[in-house]
Amino acid sequence: MSNAATPPGPPLWLLAEVTYKCPLHCVFCYNPVNYAQTGPELSTEDWLRVLREARAAGSVQCGFSGGEPLVRDDLEILVAEAHRLGFYTNLLTSGVGLTGARAAALKQAGLDHVQLSFQDSTKELNDFLSHTKTFDLKRRTADLIKSHDWPMVLNCVIHRLNIDYIEQIIDLAVELGAEYLELANSQYYSWAELNRDKLLPSREQLERAERVTNACREKYGDKIRIIFVVPDYYETRPKKCMNGWGNVFLTVTPDGTALPCHTAKMIKGITFPNVRDMGVSDIWYQSKAFNFYRGDSWMKDPCRTCPDKEKDLGGCRCQALMLTGDAANADPVCDKSPMHHRVTEIVDYAQIPDAQRVNVKPLVFRDPKNSRLLTL
Repeated sequence: MSNAATPPGPPLWLLAEVTYKCPLHCVFCYNPVNYAQTGPELSTEDWLRVLREARAAGSVQCGFSGGEPLVRDDLEILVAEAHRLGFYTNLLTSGVGLTGARAAALKQAGLDHVQLSFQDSTKELNDFLSHTKTFDLKRRTADLIKSHDWPMVLNCVIHRLNIDYIEQIIDLAVELGAEYLELANSQYYSWAELNRDKLLPSREQLERAERVTNACREKYGDKIRIIFVVPDYYETRPKKCMNGWGNVFLTVTPDGTALPCHTAKMIKGITFPNVRDMGVSDIWYQSKAFNFYRGDSWMKDPCRTCPDKEKDLGGCRCQALMLTGDAANADPVCDKSPMHHRVTEIVDYAQIPDAQRVNVKPLVFRDPKNSRLLTL
């Protein structure tokens, strides 16, 4: 059934998206724009079974994500089981809901690592971008994380509205004692794709941000590790998306749908399996969906005959779908793609100063009301 020349390795990284519920309303959220239409969440027992099956299939790292995973009052139970099974466990959180009592319970359950998101270095912009008053809470949460001796990664999604304040963001991360700072330029899927014209930075902004980041690396040395991720649209070769379709990453969504990446559900021509109906090992190795874009037999030219195809495996299937209408096309980020102009047109628009733009749509904040409207 597989297109791959050799069988895939195990699903090393399990992303457990335990809920789409979230108190924040971020304009770049990677949850699907129609998340409000998702079916019932997996039960505690369902998730415990998924953890056991994934571990048996070879998963070694488990990230608990959402939405906001702390919305689930059984999170400590799930973390404890993952720890018992031998997973390295990571909590990806906005910080909302991480009280002192819950932090202590998660520490006792064996949680290994916490990634805390900020939206900006200032209260005003942080709270605007998330449409909540959470900046002060996040600072307290950072102190709580440090007090429990968890390795702390701060994550700040970078885009047109905050990229000019990147030095202040780095300074804040150092002040809070983060070991790692991930400056992840927004990739344009889901809510970020909806808001792309307001979020994609100009080339000048991006180049300045890289210079500032490099200067801060020199300034702070080993005190903090800073990871700066360039938006795909400014590359000429695509990334090997998620290290390849069904190669390393397994995402299980709140309703139990299993995906090779967290946005793959947008590809309507594939029926993705559900952990309620199929075991994790069979999903990973035998399901048609996970074998759909493995190997290279599915590729069209120019990917099929490209000498670099093993480096990027054709790029991102979701990005190909969004920008060309066909998930089997070459990712148009690649300058060898006959549809590369779709990307360059978007980038050209990003160079226009805000004051000179006309008919600009307002930002659409993530919330259930907007999610329902967008699916009508």
